[in-house]
Amino acid sequence: MIIETLPVGNLEVNCYIIGCEETGQAAVVDPGDEAGRILDRLAKGGLKVAAVVLTHGHADHIGAVGELKKATGAPVMIHAQDGEMLTNPARNLSAWLGEQLSFKPADRLLEDGDTIQVGTVTLEVIHTPGHTPGGICLRAGKDLFTGDTLFARSIGRSDFPGGSHTTLIKSIKSKLLALPEDTKIYPGHGPTSTIGEEKRHNPFL
Repeated sequence: MIIETLPVGNLEVNCYIIGCEETGQAAVVDPGDEAGRILDRLAKGGLKVAAVVLTHGHADHIGAVGELKKATGAPVMIHAQDGEMLTNPARNLSAWLGEQLSFKPADRLLEDGDTIQVGTVTLEVIHTPGHTPGGICLRAGKDLFTGDTLFARSIGRSDFPGGSHTTLIKSIKSKLLALPEDTKIYPGHGPTSTIGEEKRHNPFL
């Protein structure tokens, strides 16, 4: 499995390219900005986008969705409870930033336990509400893409509309910390970590 990380935009969102070495198919996770740079990286790797997957609907994670959709035709996927955030600038917080980000509705609304097939790579959807109602993580074996749910030594904010600290902690403890300790986490911002490291050293847990 190919995993490439591109920090994009002013808030340095980690956009991930998850590729299948056998088929050359790829998923782009959280294309928050810099569509041209993302497309260049895909082209250099000879990868064809099979899915654009959003861990949640905040503006800094969805900014390049429209350009990627136009360039690749790949289906855009987001959890059902965050679906409106693609089309509503007030919900995705872009209106607060002086922008008006609005895109077409998602091609696929995800639910907990769904799978996304990218060549021979299977991404399992884990619903982890708290940062947003429809926040998700994506698991591929011992690799876990956590969006803004869990960071290295930190957790996502819960003070935005639709957020809940209690729900976020419950999501992390019940669904993520139950995974094997050597599971590597790839968060929406900042460096990688492991479930074991966060169990032992994350001050919020």
